[in-house]
Amino acid sequence: MSKLSQKHLLGIKNITREDIELIFETADNFKEVINRPVKKVPSLRDVTIANVFFENSTRTRLSFELAQKRLSADVINFSASNSSVKKGETLLDTVNNILAMKVDMIVMRHASPGAPHYLAKHIKANIVNAGDGTHEHPTQALLDAFSIREKLGSVAGKKIAIIGDILHSRVALSNIFALQKLGAKVMVCGPPTLLPKFISQLGVEVELDVRKALQWCDVANVLRIQLERQQIKYFPSLREYSLYYGINKKLLDSLKKQIVIMHPGPINRGVELSSDAADSQHSIILDQVENGVAVRMAVLYLLAGATA
Repeated sequence: MSKLSQKHLLGIKNITREDIELIFETADNFKEVINRPVKKVPSLRDVTIANVFFENSTRTRLSFELAQKRLSADVINFSASNSSVKKGETLLDTVNNILAMKVDMIVMRHASPGAPHYLAKHIKANIVNAGDGTHEHPTQALLDAFSIREKLGSVAGKKIAIIGDILHSRVALSNIFALQKLGAKVMVCGPPTLLPKFISQLGVEVELDVRKALQWCDVANVLRIQLERQQIKYFPSLREYSLYYGINKKLLDSLKKQIVIMHPGPINRGVELSSDAADSQHSIILDQVENGVAVRMAVLYLLAGATA
């Protein structure tokens, strides 16, 4: 198997465990590439990729663009804030105009859940979902699971706690799907108001006490409070959230075991994570950033149908 089972990467729910393992094996090779003096390979030299972002992004967009350039692809960047979308152009018209310039692949972030799935029904180019509303963020989940595999040797059988704003997070859902497909046990933890009503139906454990969650898990993936997606107040204040759900070095040191701390970024330091926890020996946050480039290189390479 040298290609993914799907033409697009729309979400983790759509791909198989074999797809994930193939992405990881390919990312292992690309991680060697990006750590050598000459960091580029000609794998996608004849491929043109458009990064079409309808929402603001820093890390994800930079990571994708760097991955594309490491593969020698031609890259164009589209920002909705400076485009004809502001004049009323539809999503499909916007993308079709981009594709008319002989673009081969679209990497898209959109505020509306299901936007890349809609596009996939109407265009021929490969689509990579870089985040659709509060739905999924598949490459983030892949790099998170890849980082766990790298740190602990395997994902299977590990206990992973996802802590924070589960309700508004696209990272949480993709992580749940990816980790379960790889054989991990998953727990979600947060205030009751930030947990989806039927979250337990996804086969995850639910915990309201952050200390109990940390005592249970091998890895804590800590999520940011998504204030920009909240239309009402879900808790009294950030100070109170930090008091009951914030993780600091003192709390980590009080546990009877070592656990791994992860965060998809950006970190609200002093809210979900203190600086002494984010920068401690428990943390693999910067490893996640590095692994993100290798994993996204692997996804783009495999979707393009390149052969090793």
